[in-house]
Amino acid sequence: MKVMAQMAMVMNLDKCIGCHTCSVTCKQAWTNRTGVEYVWFNNVETRPGQGYPRRYEDQETWQGGWRLNRRGRLTLKAGGRFKKLITIFSNPKLPTLDDYYQPWTYDYETLTNAPLQEHTPVARPKSLTTGADMKITWSANWDDDLAGAPRHAARDVLLAGLADKVKFEFEQTFMFYLPRICEHCLNPSCVASCPSGAIYKRTEDGIVLVDQDRCRGWRMCVTGCPYKKVYFNHRTGKAEKCTFCFPRVEVGLPTVCAETCVGRLRYIGLVLYDADRVLEAATTPDDRDLYEAQRRVLLDPHDPDVIAAAGRDGIPRDWIEAAQRSPVHSLISTYRVALPLHPEYRTLPMVWYIPPLSPVVDAVRGTGHDAEDRRNLFAAIDALRIPVEYLAELFTVGDPAPVEAVLRRLAAMRSYLRDINLGREPDAAIPEAVGMGEEEMYEMYRLLALAKYDERYVIPPAHAEQAHGLEELATECSLDREGGPGMGGDVPGAGRPAGSSGPFGESSGGNSPVAVENFRMLHDRQTSDTLTDPADEEARVNLLNWDGKGRPQGLFPRRSGSRESPPPGPADGTGPNDESEPKP
Repeated sequence: MKVMAQMAMVMNLDKCIGCHTCSVTCKQAWTNRTGVEYVWFNNVETRPGQGYPRRYEDQETWQGGWRLNRRGRLTLKAGGRFKKLITIFSNPKLPTLDDYYQPWTYDYETLTNAPLQEHTPVARPKSLTTGADMKITWSANWDDDLAGAPRHAARDVLLAGLADKVKFEFEQTFMFYLPRICEHCLNPSCVASCPSGAIYKRTEDGIVLVDQDRCRGWRMCVTGCPYKKVYFNHRTGKAEKCTFCFPRVEVGLPTVCAETCVGRLRYIGLVLYDADRVLEAATTPDDRDLYEAQRRVLLDPHDPDVIAAAGRDGIPRDWIEAAQRSPVHSLISTYRVALPLHPEYRTLPMVWYIPPLSPVVDAVRGTGHDAEDRRNLFAAIDALRIPVEYLAELFTVGDPAPVEAVLRRLAAMRSYLRDINLGREPDAAIPEAVGMGEEEMYEMYRLLALAKYDERYVIPPAHAEQAHGLEELATECSLDREGGPGMGGDVPGAGRPAGSSGPFGESSGGNSPVAVENFRMLHDRQTSDTLTDPADEEARVNLLNWDGKGRPQGLFPRRSGSRESPPPGPADGTGPNDESEPKP
């Protein structure tokens, strides 16, 4: 048994309201740069729908993920080394910009500078890639809230075999929101696809990153990722992807998408897994057994044998304790209400989902029956407006049994807590009917409905003895260093003036430094011999109060012995990469 630690996330789809706040804040923090205008590390899809990029789940076309060959061995769907070698200069299995969308801005100058005239001037949409006039026909969430419309739902890859179960009449439509980020898989096919070895999985926390110095822009990783969460920066010729906000995670802070989530639907925590079982789980012959096989890879952090093995394998004690308190472990293994996204890709994803239950109450109430009675709820699960078969195609390779078990537990929780909230004697038979105890069901309710900040995010900070290595990794993957992918030649002091990226400017203001809120905390930790106490929350910069331009007050420490004013901004030719500034 080889015990390793993995940062993981669970999203409760029952609480997602489709506000896209997570997408916007992630965009502001990570992809607010030239070359990645079309990129969304975090996006929210309306299902049924085509997704982003369009029909990314059609692996017969895109050939992402793994498959078993005739010998039962794991091979990349896109082909092995020989095939990559002969197609290395021309990889045809890539989504085009039209499959994502043509990013645009508006010619606002026409509005501001137009002379007095009889008709109101129009700000035409302009392509951010070519600068030419364009017609907007698609975007990352173009079919937002339109899942039931035949024009969009009929193109959903998962509906191919479910046409008879789905009604497209508007009054009978169903929909739910599906937020997506990189899955940071245990068996990532993007890592195996990269000819230059630029993509790697960090051993200390399992986060998958791209080494920008080694990336050669072959784009095999884009093909290899079945979730299409690796993107190509056409400005720098490098691959980029979700970083799980590793600078924040290293100091015990949640990802930006989780921090700003309005519905509080995201849970982040550490899980322990047996690295020796990963290959065995990924090569499970029957696709429908992959969910249980992946769940068995995860270890019980309370098991004395696991604790002893984790200590021998170098996992710090406080990380083991964090795994014991992890909400992710509880939702996946203890309460068993979280499911992986498309386990048939055999990448063993580590972003899991709690399927939505909300429509079941409406369905029961519409019949005139008690919508919270467990008998009515259990009976209605098979007739949900969101078909269980559709959820099964997403999470359990078409097997409805695990999805039904999850929905029954969620329905039982609602019915059981209703008696408590109304002051009635709780019925012990309700949790017993779904294989749970009364105390266990109440704890699950607390976690799903009442959990506070430190219960939803149990993130142990990196250790001081790891700081040097983590600092080097942060330098390799930083998006704001000199020559990094975020610079693109449009850096003050790099041969051109600030803000001169094109005829219509940047997509959202000036250069955005990485980890805005925790720059100072990172700098203090990486230059000290002890861990930094994250007790200075009031002194942190709030991303929501920053418009992305210039430098918010408090971002950089004042220079000792110099004037009290904040450091000079981009306009004077200095920046976070200037030699006089401290570097994270």
